[in-house]
Amino acid sequence: MPCPLISNLDTVRVTRLDACGRPVCGEDNGFTFDCLASIAMNPNVDEGDDVNYRAANGRQCGFKRGCPTFNGYDVEVNFFSVSPEFIEITTGNPVVYGFDGEPIGYDDCSVQCRTGFALEFWAEALGEDVCEAEGTGGAWLYYLLPWVTNGMLGDLEIGSEAVTLQLTGATRAGGGWGVGPYSVMPTDAAGTAGPMLTPVGANCHRRYFLTSVPPPEPVCAYTPVEGDLCLAS
Repeated sequence: MPCPLISNLDTVRVTRLDACGRPVCGEDNGFTFDCLASIAMNPNVDEGDDVNYRAANGRQCGFKRGCPTFNGYDVEVNFFSVSPEFIEITTGNPVVYGFDGEPIGYDDCSVQCRTGFALEFWAEALGEDVCEAEGTGGAWLYYLLPWVTNGMLGDLEIGSEAVTLQLTGATRAGGGWGVGPYSVMPTDAAGTAGPMLTPVGANCHRRYFLTSVPPPEPVCAYTPVEGDLCLAS
């Protein structure tokens, strides 16, 4: 594998999940956009309890370091585009529609803890050996958080400067993403795009790999979730 450098965040896609972490198929269950500032994934770790064996005379007889437990990632997405579709998929709060049936806004109601979404994002890979190794016109670093829950919007201040919104959430392990409903990696030497070759493990919170399959075009509107995964469900 080449040693790519991570360039700027490129494109983000969110997909609606059901209460068991499985992709929901249909026309209005995906959203792809690129108008955002950053994505942060902060590890949530329980450090565990150290055990200190100390004699009555004060001498330490033994010591056992506590075993940390990884609970997942606390996710922060900072974005500029106030897209009702994105907010509806990630928070579960309803869209406000105009007379023509098009989304024009959203309601802030409550934290929908039983809803969830998958978060994918791409960053362009840099390096002299990247294109050579992939045999294509470019390569991307692909990240997948297959199950994010407790989506909630943060503070909002509107003034004279550019407005940035923040979405927070937390990853969960398990779920039913499997290999996913999208073509995100080459599946043969010819570079044929297809779903991931192996499913995400039951204890895993994130996957990352280098791919020559470009990210989807940002359309800033609902996009369909379809493919072999949907045909099998």
